[in-house]
Amino acid sequence: MTTNDEFIARDLACVWHPCTQMKDHEAYPPIPIRRAEGVWLEDLDGNRYLDAISSWWVNLFGHANPRINAALNRQLETLEHVLLAGFSHEPAVDLAEQLVALTPEGLTRCFYTDNGSSAIEVALKMSYHYWRNLGEEKRTRFISLSNSYHGETLGALSVGNVPLYKEIYGPLLLEPVTVAAPDDYLRPRDEAPEDYLKRRCEEMESALEHHAGTVCAVIVEPLVQCAGSMRMYDPAYLTWLREACDRHNVHLIADEIAVGFGRTGTMFACEQAGITPDLMCLSKGLTGGYLPLAVTLCTDRIYQAFYDDYGTLKAFLHSHSYTGNPLGCRAALATLDIFAEDDIIVRNRELSRIMAESVAHLAGHPHIGDIRQRGMILALEMVANKTDRTPYAWRERRGQRVYRHGLANGMLLRPLGDVVYFMPPYVITPDEIRAMTRVASEGIDIATKD
Repeated sequence: MTTNDEFIARDLACVWHPCTQMKDHEAYPPIPIRRAEGVWLEDLDGNRYLDAISSWWVNLFGHANPRINAALNRQLETLEHVLLAGFSHEPAVDLAEQLVALTPEGLTRCFYTDNGSSAIEVALKMSYHYWRNLGEEKRTRFISLSNSYHGETLGALSVGNVPLYKEIYGPLLLEPVTVAAPDDYLRPRDEAPEDYLKRRCEEMESALEHHAGTVCAVIVEPLVQCAGSMRMYDPAYLTWLREACDRHNVHLIADEIAVGFGRTGTMFACEQAGITPDLMCLSKGLTGGYLPLAVTLCTDRIYQAFYDDYGTLKAFLHSHSYTGNPLGCRAALATLDIFAEDDIIVRNRELSRIMAESVAHLAGHPHIGDIRQRGMILALEMVANKTDRTPYAWRERRGQRVYRHGLANGMLLRPLGDVVYFMPPYVITPDEIRAMTRVASEGIDIATKD
């Protein structure tokens, strides 16, 4: 049987891992996983790790879920793939029908892609192309929020605002209009929440007014800026933003790739604001963490702007080879079945409560500047100085110390900088939650010792 060390040597000879400085693997090699079940991963040497981050936020109902497995096995017997241009198949239509029924009212059309970044590219292109089809060719810009993240392809990267990912590619990117996010962590402690929210709304209002007639859409991650250190904000901002976009006649794009499918406490984060965006992007949890699949939903108003005779050249000519792959769609349908049959959203409320209780003792920790939670997302921000929330120097890599302690104690924790967070699969048990947070607490103590 191959050991971890033997496999790692093969890996490092040919694989370039994502979001990684490969030289780090000289000291901390990648962990080869041979099997997984539920919330647990197992490496080639038999060590187990609790997957506290759902394998980059995708796995909802555990690894090797028997119900999703069964659905995929049935699909494999009939159709593995066919192009969706000029052809169709039952899983794609069934899934589109269910997503239209589940998402906020008014989203009526589903455009399939392969991943979250691609779904964002579709939304940006679709919004721009909509205005062009209507003869408004001056609309070429997008408004996005500070600290936002929407993916790694060039359009998606353009409307993001995390310098670590974006700065080096600046010469290749579009130039969005960036407006300060309503991030509650940055609210001055002597400013009332309602005053802070009003100020952030006024800044967006000013941007919409100043760029009138040139903006296609405003794009936001509803409620939680996940890759932006799990920063969170009030649903009231989304409610106001929907009204503002209507007043200024621009689209609202909701990037629910990370926050959709129950992560924030409702099926979709937009529900908590009572809004329907013009375009909504979904991926990650869509297939329960099984296969790459994404979808951009839009309103019928947007769809109709492209519906015309061929000679008008108004068609949306965007495509991917694996668009609407039957296996991906079938995994997504099985995932939605679990939501419907097991009352997941209600069960998650209890799990969320247990998560909150299990970290409550850290509120007084001298190096925890904030504990924030929205549903099944909980984040702990480590700081050098609790009083004024002075951050640690990024080169110290305090979060990396938590990560290493986690692995040494059977936990996959992958902090965002100095923010330790939990986004576990929904099948996690209360005892597993307590074990997860206990190891994280130990790691924080070790990481914050000078």
